[in-house]
Amino acid sequence: MEKSKFKLYLGEVRAPFFTATIIPVLLGSVIAWSSFDTFSWGYFFLTLFGAILIQAGANVANDYWDHRSGNDEANTEFLRPYTGGSRMIQKGLLTPKEVLTESLLLLAAGSLIGLFLTYMKGTEILYMGLFGVLSGYFYTAPPFKLVFRGIGEMFIGINFGILLTVGSFYVQTGYFALEPLVASLPIAMLVAGILYINEFQDYKADKEVGKNHLVARMGRKRAAIGYGYIMWLTYVFIVVGVILGMISPWTLLGLITIPIAVKAVRTAKVHYDDYLKLAPANVGTIMSHLLTGLMMTIGYMIDRWVS
Repeated sequence: MEKSKFKLYLGEVRAPFFTATIIPVLLGSVIAWSSFDTFSWGYFFLTLFGAILIQAGANVANDYWDHRSGNDEANTEFLRPYTGGSRMIQKGLLTPKEVLTESLLLLAAGSLIGLFLTYMKGTEILYMGLFGVLSGYFYTAPPFKLVFRGIGEMFIGINFGILLTVGSFYVQTGYFALEPLVASLPIAMLVAGILYINEFQDYKADKEVGKNHLVARMGRKRAAIGYGYIMWLTYVFIVVGVILGMISPWTLLGLITIPIAVKAVRTAKVHYDDYLKLAPANVGTIMSHLLTGLMMTIGYMIDRWVS
C-alpha cells in the first residue's frame, strides 16, 4: 500500500476520538489494580488495542452509511473535526467501497483479539464483544439504524462507558463487581454527552434524512436544556457513588472539571442554533470526558498508594 493511501485510511478512523475508548479501559483496569491488587500489562494492552480497533471500525462504518443515506452530502453546517464525519468520501479521497472494506477489516481484527480474550478469560468477553461490535456497526447501518430511532446516545453510553469499564475490569480479575459499574456511569454520561452536543451542528442534515436522534426529536432549544442535565448527572453520579461507599472517595477529584462543564452548558444554552459559536461546548464536553476520567483514574491510583 502506498504511503499516501495509508495516511488516508489512517485519517478515516478519526483517531483523536479514541479517548472515548482509552479512558474507560484505563479506569476499569486501574480499579482492578487498586481494589483487588491484580493487573496484567499484557491483558491491558490487548483489551485497549482490541477496543480501539472496534471503535475505529464503527467510526468508518458510520461514515459509509452516512454517505449511503445522503447524510454527509446534505451536511453544510458540520464543524471539523467534531461533526460531519471524516469527509473522505465527500472529498473523493476514498471510494465508498474502500471505506466499507476498511471498516470490516478493522472490526474483524478487533473481533479476533476479542476471541483470544474469550479463550483466555471466558465466554462473558464474547457476549460483551458481540454487543459492542453489532451495536457499533448498526448505529447507522440498516436494518437497525439505532441513531435513527432515538436510542443511539444510549448505546454509545453503554458501549464507551459501562461496557468498556466493566469489561476491562473483568479481563483483569475474571469476575464482575458493582464498583466498576458505578464508576462507569459518569463516563457513560459524558461520552453520550459528546455525541449529543455534536448532533446540534448536524441537526439540519440529520432531520433531512430522517436521522431522528434525541436532538432532532426535541429541537435544538429544548435539547440544550437536556444537555445541561446530562452534564450535571455526571457529577451527581460521582458524589452519590462516594456517599454510598460504592466508589473510592478519591474519585471526587473528578469534580475538578465542573467549571469546564458549566462553561460548556452556558455556551449551549446561548448558541444552540449557531454551529460555529457552539464550538466551545463541543470542546468543553470532550475535555470534561477526558479530564474527569483521568482524575477518577488518578483517584483510584492514590487510593491504592495510601491504603
